[in-house]
Amino acid sequence: MKMKMRQMILVAALATGACSGNPAVPTNAATTNSAATSPWAAGTNQSLFVIERSKNANVVQYDARLTADGVLDAKEPVKAYWVLLAEDGRHEELSLLACKAYGLDIKRDASGKSWLMTLAAYRKREITVRQTGTVVRAEILIDGKPSILEKLYINSTEGRFLPTVNYIELFGKDLETGEKRYEKLLPN
Repeated sequence: MKMKMRQMILVAALATGACSGNPAVPTNAATTNSAATSPWAAGTNQSLFVIERSKNANVVQYDARLTADGVLDAKEPVKAYWVLLAEDGRHEELSLLACKAYGLDIKRDASGKSWLMTLAAYRKREITVRQTGTVVRAEILIDGKPSILEKLYINSTEGRFLPTVNYIELFGKDLETGEKRYEKLLPN
């Protein structure tokens, strides 16, 4: 019974496209890429923000995917992937299990000019992905102020089956003043 439930959760993650920036584009969890050969190599993407974790030095990087014309890719505007800093720094796609924690859902906003994104790691706060000229940024409220998101830090304790999140920290810059912004979120 437990195995069947886990299989259903993993199938649901794949079916909803939780790891990709587009529900219709599933990712290949078996693919490992170097920075030079990855589909998100320099020149085709812009870094948006990163999730750091207390578990180890590996991070989840979120990039805006750009077309050859330099605009956000409507098929997959944001790509999430591992940067394995605890190992050799290579890039690796998120596994189906990692998608449940670090995947994303994204859709165009009503104006059609920006994208609205939620992270599996913290669905309570929406992120707006906005392109102005050649610059793409992730905007979110940090401590009640509109800000550019730079980093999330997740402090957790390993459990028997799943980790327990102790707190999440948001780091960024105020959209108006450029001042650093910080907020610590505690679980309910």
